[in-house]
Amino acid sequence: MKSILLALVSILFVSCLSDAGTSKPVDYTVQNEKQIVDYIAKNHLTATRTDSGLYYVINEPGTGGQPTAASNVKVAYKGYFTNGSVFDQSSAEGISFGLQQVIKGWTEGIPYFKEGGNGILLVPAHLGYGSNDYSTIPGGSVLIFEVKLIAIN
Repeated sequence: MKSILLALVSILFVSCLSDAGTSKPVDYTVQNEKQIVDYIAKNHLTATRTDSGLYYVINEPGTGGQPTAASNVKVAYKGYFTNGSVFDQSSAEGISFGLQQVIKGWTEGIPYFKEGGNGILLVPAHLGYGSNDYSTIPGGSVLIFEVKLIAIN
């Protein structure tokens, strides 16, 4: 009798272990879309939505070259949540990086700007960090970036 009980407990324990760490990512698409649309309305923005769900606002178009998704760029930015809480920002001098090394929202969004241009990227979670927490950014978060494209390197 003890061996049957031990076997049942072992099977239960092993089945629980096999589920650990295999949780499916949460799809925040509908929730993020509502958050972004509400943010745009509240802040009286005129934004363009791409097929991927990224929204962007061009405040100043810029007059220089226009990068591609494979470009290296220098950008000054401020990143915050829809409640206005800032999670990251660069210095006014900006930072340089390859657009293949950043979140999908930046790889797609920065090429809408020309050198010297600035605006806003409204990035849903699936183009940011998905349903995973990253540093101080909770999974499923809409990320808003004020960006200025300083240069294409």
